[in-house]
Amino acid sequence: MEGLKGFLQRKNIVISARRYGIDALGAMAQGLFCSLLIGTILNTLGTQFGIPFLTAQIIKINDVGYTVGGLCSFMSGSAMAVAIGYALQAPPMVLFSLVTVGYACNALGGAGGPLAVLFVAIIAAEFGKAVSKETKIDILVTPIVTILIGIGAAWIIAPPIGGAANAFGQLIMRTTLLQPFWMGILVSVLVGIALTLPISSAAICSVLGLTGLAGGAAVAGCCANMVGFAVLSFRENGWGGLVSQGIGTSMLQMPNIVKNPRIWLPAILTSAITGPLATCFFGLEMNGAPINSGMGTCGLCGQLGVWTGWVSPSEQAIANGALAIAPSAFDWAGLILISFVLPAVLCWAFGLFFRKIGWIKEGDLKLD
Repeated sequence: MEGLKGFLQRKNIVISARRYGIDALGAMAQGLFCSLLIGTILNTLGTQFGIPFLTAQIIKINDVGYTVGGLCSFMSGSAMAVAIGYALQAPPMVLFSLVTVGYACNALGGAGGPLAVLFVAIIAAEFGKAVSKETKIDILVTPIVTILIGIGAAWIIAPPIGGAANAFGQLIMRTTLLQPFWMGILVSVLVGIALTLPISSAAICSVLGLTGLAGGAAVAGCCANMVGFAVLSFRENGWGGLVSQGIGTSMLQMPNIVKNPRIWLPAILTSAITGPLATCFFGLEMNGAPINSGMGTCGLCGQLGVWTGWVSPSEQAIANGALAIAPSAFDWAGLILISFVLPAVLCWAFGLFFRKIGWIKEGDLKLD
């Protein structure tokens, strides 16, 4: 046993919830951002503003033409796998081999491909790390082992994992349609909490393929946390804190939440209000790429996702019955109110109350 522990330590193979559930998951979201999300944005910009370079089919693969954005989306599996390998500190030969593994796994996983890539890329990367530089023919052994283990694992587990993730996401979306009030609260609160925790709400939404009303509720919860904390902590952190949390991430408040969990209550209560308002009153739907559902106001990706879903729904949204629409003034008002105005006003009001009763004290929200 000691020999195995020593080997794992020497190979930097750390089997832990943090390494796989936080580091790898967060990196996967970045890989998705730099491929699928950026591709969706480029396609939408090209179509809406008539930019020839972004609408032209620059390459054909198996007689299918791809735009710049289409190529970005096409390579999302590879981008996710490489990002995961990077987070696991895989050596170069392993990292480069994950390009093939990620593409194959994402294709085999179907709509639930991102979750399959998470599992398979971890397996392939760790086996690749285990054999890396153990032989004199490392240039052959490491990529062969990484690719064969990865594609073998993908062939066996990607379809059922992808199917299960897709089924669970479908269940959430259908339940939201049937019970928009209660599911609006549940989805908004849980995804908002996930966004502030050191895990990736964007990856979770992408894994589950959350679009439609459920995606809209997720956007509401994320905005409630990001804009909410930005406004709530303005007296402590000023404009720098407003931007870093409102456009960056509310995760910056985690050290303060650990010290005083009550500072999270204004954002959570706000998400419990804006979630059902999004689903029941405004009918806010996220029909862009599912990853946008978990982005909130981070780089305004949540709002860009709603807009792209209006004018050019994603493949997953179309599969769920979404259609392109011409957004009305009411649609725009709903997006602005749910994303910015209500989170700011409600969280500020709840914050005043909790400060008055002493649950939140001066300095509790100060960022280091």
